[in-house]
Amino acid sequence: MEIWVTRHGQTDLNRQHLMQGRTDAPLNDTGIGQARDARARIGDIRFDAVYASPLQRAVDTAVIIGGTDREEIITDERLLEADFGPYEKKKYYLLGPAMTLYWALPEVFPAPKGVEKAGQLAARSASFLKELEQKNLKRVLIVCHGGIMRALSGYLDGRSSGLMWRPKPHNCEIRIFETDGSTRRMVRRAE
Repeated sequence: MEIWVTRHGQTDLNRQHLMQGRTDAPLNDTGIGQARDARARIGDIRFDAVYASPLQRAVDTAVIIGGTDREEIITDERLLEADFGPYEKKKYYLLGPAMTLYWALPEVFPAPKGVEKAGQLAARSASFLKELEQKNLKRVLIVCHGGIMRALSGYLDGRSSGLMWRPKPHNCEIRIFETDGSTRRMVRRAE
């Protein structure tokens, strides 16, 4: 199975450099353009299924990149972005040392109080992907968020930590993986 994983297009909160986890902000014009550009890059590729986080920015990106109707998008709560708790909608550069260090190196630093742990991201990603791997599909698209994309990528690249934290996924960056349910690997980026 080929699994194509991408992050949603830009929102105004992204543009303002604010932590955006569970806030349901829509795509801005740049984000819509990023999704359209990504669709143009992949050409006439068709997906057997398109999955997305239930947040509007992910669903709207899924419609565009997936080349499908909104009613065809399969949403799953496990694809939601990390819960940033008290850091939600805070400026990146004003997070303080605990959150800054955690978000830069979650393998080393613990999550601050009220913030979803990297291990929790990895566990829900693995739960979703193990279920997906049981389906008889050839090519699927998953549209999600920057934090959860790092966990999905970690699982699909066979990382022992369950995370592929670096490099940071950009808006509408597409990573392509292959899995047969027992072996998994990253194949390429659709650029």
